[in-house]
Amino acid sequence: MLIAANILIALIALLHVYILVLEMFWWDKPRGLKAFGQSYEQAAASKVLAANQGLYNGFLAAGLVWGLLQGDLAIKLFFLSCIVIAGIFGAATANKRILFIQAVPAFITVLLLMLS
Repeated sequence: MLIAANILIALIALLHVYILVLEMFWWDKPRGLKAFGQSYEQAAASKVLAANQGLYNGFLAAGLVWGLLQGDLAIKLFFLSCIVIAGIFGAATANKRILFIQAVPAFITVLLLMLS
C-alpha cells in the first residue's frame, strides 16, 4: 500500500504543479478562463490574487515531493492534510468540484498511508 500511496502523492504533486501553472501563468489565457469559468475581465481583475494562490499550490507540491524524497510519513501527512483542508474550504467557498479534484484524492492517500 505504501507504493500505491507514494504513486498517488506524486500524482497529487503533479496536479498541484499544473494548478500553479493555471493560476500563475494561464489565469487570463483561454485555458485558464475555461478551467475556472471566468470572463477575461474577471480574470484580469483577479490576476494578482490568482498568482499568489498558484504559488501556494506550488508550495504544496514541493512539500509532497520533499516528503517523497525524505520518505518521511509526517511530512507526507502534513502536506496531504493541508490539501484536504484547503480542498474542503475551496469547495465550501468557491467551487464544489474542488472537493473531488483536490480533497478526496488527498484524503484517500492519507488513508492509504495510515494503512501502510
